[in-house]
Formats: sequence, C-alpha cells, structure tokens
Amino acid sequence: MPENFEIRKEVVLEATPEQVWRAIATPEELAGWAPPPHEEPEGAVVDREPPRRLAIRTTEQPNGAFHAFEYVIEARDGGSTVLRFVHSGFLGDDWGAEFSYQELAGHGWDMYLHTLAQYLKHFPGRPATYVGAIAPTTAATAGAWPVLEKGLGLTGPARLGERVRLTPEGLPPVEGVVDYAEPGDEPGGHFIAVRTRDGLYRFHNLSVMGMPIAVGHHIFADIDREATESAWKSWLDRLFA
Repeated sequence: MPENFEIRKEVVLEATPEQVWRAIATPEELAGWAPPPHEEPEGAVVDREPPRRLAIRTTEQPNGAFHAFEYVIEARDGGSTVLRFVHSGFLGDDWGAEFSYQELAGHGWDMYLHTLAQYLKHFPGRPATYVGAIAPTTAATAGAWPVLEKGLGLTGPARLGERVRLTPEGLPPVEGVVDYAEPGDEPGGHFIAVRTRDGLYRFHNLSVMGMPIAVGHHIFADIDREATESAWKSWLDRLFA
C-alpha cells in the first residue's frame, strides 16, 4: 500500500568533514561502502554545499513515488565528524512486504552507515571495487539463512568481534573479523559483515521483502570485477540449486 516514510540516522565518524564529503559525494569513494548505483540518479535534483551538506531528490514516478536523501556533516572536537542522515519519500501501491519500508530500510541504513564508518577508519581514500551477486529465488525464504551460514563454513551465528575464516566452495577463503552481525529475524532479517585486510564483505538476508539472499562486497585490491562477481554468483547458484 502507499506509504510516506522518513528515516533519520546519526553517526560519529573518525574522519574529517572533507573525508566524509568525498565518501558520500564521489562515485569512487561511494564504491567503498555503499550499494550501487554510485552515480547520481538521472534527472535527480541535487543540492551540494561541500563539505557541509548534500541533498538528492529523485524524479517523481507516475504513481507519486520518490526518494529524498540528505547528508549533513558537522565537525567535532578531536578530528571526528557527525553525519546526520535523512532518507524520506513516498512509496507507490507496489510496496507489499509484511513490514513497513521504514523499518526495513532503517535496518539497512544502520548496516550501510556502519560500513561507511569502517571504510573511513580502515580504508580511507583507497580505491574500491564493488562486487554484488544475488542468489536464486529459492533463497528468498527464512530457512535459507542457515544454508548460507553452512556454505560459508560457519558452525553457528557469527558473533561481533570474532575472527572467522569463511570458506565458500570455489572461492578464496575470506579471513577477518566480524564487524557487524544481526542475527534477528524481525524486522530487518540478517546481516553478516566481515572486515579483512583488503575488503569489507557483506551478506544480506532479504527474505522479509520476498527477495533472495545477496552479497555486496567492497574490495580494496586489484581484482577482475566481472570474474569475481561471476564466481560469487556461481557459488550462490550452486548453494541454492
């Protein structure tokens, strides 16, 4: 059903306002923490006040739907920065998930803004390649998540701060620390995030939206993006065949 929404978030970042600005406003650095697209939407109205404020409003669809994003950057003592973020808009008749979009997107933004903090702390300014892949539709159920955990070589839910070695068959092992973990089922589903010396690896359970599991990794190394995406896609296809 149609839905107005407004999501407000605030995060303290170990970075200068100029570093935060580049991270939110340039395609090269958006690839280090955000999902695609990393370019401004076609036809969007954009208001830039570097390095203090960025506002983006997408074009309105025939059903009235639109999204608006506002980032307000404020320096703090000691070299840190506060980022205040608002995602608002209107959804058309095609939104039919069990939970409200505001609840679900709010959980997603918690994870993405955490990833922004990890990027600015551990990989500031480093070029990144975004690698994304989506599992088959058979991975769109709540029971798919334990299959993913087993396929990654985990013997149970990932715990924040623990060191792990993920072993997806046919791919290089992923060794690092769990920097974000959300094991609950409602309303946002599951996330597992692992930080390695050259990447931020993210696994998303989207079953509450009727969508399959997806991966979205930010790799700070020289890789072949198409080949790497193909390898992750093939692994997901085999896992949920």
